[in-house]
Amino acid sequence: MTHTSSSGPGAYVVGVDSGGSGLRVALGRVGRPGPLSTTVCAEPVRTGPGGIDAGHLLEQVLPAVRGLLEQAAASAAGDHAGRGGIAALAIGAAGMATLGERLRTELPGALDKALGVRRLALAADAVTAYAGAVGQRPGAVVAGGTGMIALGTDLKEWRRADGWGHLLGDSGGGAWIGRAGLDAAMRAHDGRRGGSPALLERLRAAFGPAEELPGLLYPRSDRPAVLASFAPEVAACAGADPIAAGILRQAAGHIAEAAAAVCPTTAGPDGGIDEAGEVALTGGLFRMGEPLITPVREEVARLLPGARLTSAAGDPLTGALRIARALATGELRLPRHPTMLFVPREHEAGQDGRADAAD
Repeated sequence: MTHTSSSGPGAYVVGVDSGGSGLRVALGRVGRPGPLSTTVCAEPVRTGPGGIDAGHLLEQVLPAVRGLLEQAAASAAGDHAGRGGIAALAIGAAGMATLGERLRTELPGALDKALGVRRLALAADAVTAYAGAVGQRPGAVVAGGTGMIALGTDLKEWRRADGWGHLLGDSGGGAWIGRAGLDAAMRAHDGRRGGSPALLERLRAAFGPAEELPGLLYPRSDRPAVLASFAPEVAACAGADPIAAGILRQAAGHIAEAAAAVCPTTAGPDGGIDEAGEVALTGGLFRMGEPLITPVREEVARLLPGARLTSAAGDPLTGALRIARALATGELRLPRHPTMLFVPREHEAGQDGRADAAD
């Protein structure tokens, strides 16, 4: 079933969010905010020597989109506004910036052939996180989970800080906090300076005897996730334990530094920061609540005077749908980039940043 492209208000837009835990797809309309319906594909898209597997992504996306279209058509029976084609589709994928070459090469033709999609945007997951959290305004987003990345834009170019993985960075993210908490627990076990008996007790409850932790941890291929699983234990101890509170304060400093590195600012007459834009926080890391949010707020205020710290308005799937809707209407203002936000037909036409409103 091929759906011809249309950009009228009744036409559909599709957003896709592909991450480490699976793939989500949302269907919306050009002229209506928010999704009509969503579906989840629980299997993460494979990554191999050639990067993200475009064929595996299509095996999941195409049936999901067709199913959502069939549901929408059934619910809109007799409603002419519900019979439009797919005006635009946006895919946000973890690893797009470094592992997305096959997606950029194979998806435009495949999606045009299978679904009649000619307006397509391929984005790094940090970009869809930005679009979901901030929209198309200048500002910055800090996406925190197991890892941590900050992304900002003045709508002319993207600026990125961290997101380099748990061995080279992700400072202040869940794995960083969890590792610091486990280090403090092991120090208490050994009787070394900087140890936390409270965190040692939490370690034993979560993992068993402290001396057995290396044997449990080091053989695991998912070590970052295991480390991050201890981060909530650090937050739970922070109210009564100065060591745990200090770890969260250090994490907040790293998060604020990353935000300051990417957030667009206006310089004052003395060369300092006169005005800073919005900084939005998104991701599961910040569900730890006030034990982390309070020091983040204080550190951001110190490094970015006047910045407005907000919670994300929407998640990366919301961001992908917003990008698709803006692309459909020729109003995509976010900066184009060969790996961060790639719009194939613009690239082929050499338009460098202007939305293709043809057809």
